[in-house]
Amino acid sequence: MSNLLFNNALKRVSQKTPPIWFMRQAGRYHSHYQNLKKDYSFEDLCKNPELAAQTALGPIEDFDFDVSILFSDILFPLEALGMSLKYNPGPVFGKFIDHLNFNELKEVEDAILDLNFQSEALKITRDILPKNKSLIGFVGGPWTVASYGTGMNKGISYEGNFRNDFIYKLLTEKIIPLLKKNIELQISSGAEIVMIFDTDAARIGNSKDFYAYSDIVYNNLIKPFDGSVGFFAKHPFEYNFFIEAINSNEDKTLSGIGFDHTFEISHWLRKTKRGFVQGNFNQEILTRSLDEVKRELDKYMEPILNLNLSERAGWVCGLGHGILKTTPEENVSYFIKTIRENFK
Repeated sequence: MSNLLFNNALKRVSQKTPPIWFMRQAGRYHSHYQNLKKDYSFEDLCKNPELAAQTALGPIEDFDFDVSILFSDILFPLEALGMSLKYNPGPVFGKFIDHLNFNELKEVEDAILDLNFQSEALKITRDILPKNKSLIGFVGGPWTVASYGTGMNKGISYEGNFRNDFIYKLLTEKIIPLLKKNIELQISSGAEIVMIFDTDAARIGNSKDFYAYSDIVYNNLIKPFDGSVGFFAKHPFEYNFFIEAINSNEDKTLSGIGFDHTFEISHWLRKTKRGFVQGNFNQEILTRSLDEVKRELDKYMEPILNLNLSERAGWVCGLGHGILKTTPEENVSYFIKTIRENFK
């Protein structure tokens, strides 16, 4: 009950056709999602397991993606810790975490119970998915979750950034332990891999801190799951630690790495020796006219087509980030059809 192309990519097996999935492939651009939103809120679609499964199934049925994704949100662990969270339509917190209210946060053992809806959603999604489709889960990266929870993404600053004593305490005592349990919950519920989406980690800011932070993420959230967790961040996050890890003869624990569109995917395929390489067509281009999408997709495919099968082993085709709400559905269909026609 999984997708052969995706499994081959995970194992770095040479193959002509890559598996395809998009970050946020079940979302606002899609008429299936919009129809559900006429009757249900975003929170309803995430927290009602049956609705979450139906939402995740929509893009599989309409576009034939190879991989389905748990329909949820990276910020629910903050709500589980006790933060007031609403969506209008984006996330709105009653108040941010700070030194004064840190001790009001729930214990991790209690907080994880409030994420059980993800477990049920994964199980139901797996039941209704075609048997030849894979299912993955995801969590937010620790820095990204902390950034939203403290308001750093809104301009609130902490001296020392990643090395600030309070931020470090929040990461290591609450967020990372809860995310570890969240990953464990998703894997035990049927997720073939879990992606860490650390979309705000570029704010960490310098090479030394990127490396130190990556080490913490790797040892706490990736290594314990022995090949079942992948990692994604955006430029200018530096991937040096993860490239070293995935190329190490001793390492078999990092499932793969996702990249944004700032470098050609062929660049990352050449730099990595094992695991998948996910990405990375520019999501902005997919919102434009179909004629422009056609031109830019041809440019995107050219350097990959120049690779031999062995050189492009591990490629999981997708976007540089999440699909945008203004993306025409015909562009999604064209993208998937064109990739499969050119790589067969």
